[in-house]
Amino acid sequence: MLKRRAIQTLSLLLYNADFGNFKTGTVSKSTLKTACVPGLNCYSCPGAVASCPLGALQSALAEGRLPFLATGVILLFGVTLGRTVCGFLCPFGLLQELLYKIPSYKLPKSAVTRRLTLLKYLFLAVLVIALPLAAFIVQGWGAPFFCEFVCPAGTLEAALPLTLADARLRAAAGGLFLWKLGALVAIATLSVFCFRAFCRFVCPLGALYGLVNRYALFGFRFDAAACNNCGACVKNCKMDTLTVNDRECVRCGECVRVCPSKAIAVTFSGVSAKTNEKQAASEPLKPEGELE
Repeated sequence: MLKRRAIQTLSLLLYNADFGNFKTGTVSKSTLKTACVPGLNCYSCPGAVASCPLGALQSALAEGRLPFLATGVILLFGVTLGRTVCGFLCPFGLLQELLYKIPSYKLPKSAVTRRLTLLKYLFLAVLVIALPLAAFIVQGWGAPFFCEFVCPAGTLEAALPLTLADARLRAAAGGLFLWKLGALVAIATLSVFCFRAFCRFVCPLGALYGLVNRYALFGFRFDAAACNNCGACVKNCKMDTLTVNDRECVRCGECVRVCPSKAIAVTFSGVSAKTNEKQAASEPLKPEGELE
């Protein structure tokens, strides 16, 4: 797991490598802004060297354009990595995992939290797709509604550093800024008690990757013949998985580590859509181990 943490940290640094802009309080004008990183990382972050695929998708729809760039990036990383992007290449995912390490009561996953994971698909359908597109159709211009009203990553990475560095922005900060700040505080607080709360219940990008997660080239191969049906893989997973490689799996590798029969292994040739019936039916329990 130390390797995963190193990759998460490296992704954070590479996504935001234009370090000088943090001092000046200006948005990076990197020529790579025409491209997108795979994970959630705000375009307006002072150090961001490329665009966020979720923001690019909304912006294109709000301007009445077909989102070729964002769709291409999401499809490319979706079919190759799936939600491995969430587990390894998302800076906001790293932050949530670090917050979860703070000693406190930990909310166990359950059938309720599994149902709540469907909320991110509602955020995707309404705030990312429907509202930007509807606003453009009605008035000729729209807005990236999820970025503007919800995204805590944008508040943390862009709104806060830019506002702290610019007195004019501080003077102009109003109700929307306070709303977004409140959303960030709420998500950060919940993340102390609930593992990756934003990823599980809110993130539309995770929802998109989740749609193709079971069919990604990189993932885990599950050997049903070797499985002894102990359910350790699901019980020790902190995400709301019911089976290995399902839509909530972020490929953290905890299931591989705890499997006593070594029935789960990494594969680069396409994950198996087959699942063990007893594994799928096992009731999600409170995780027994901690991620490193």
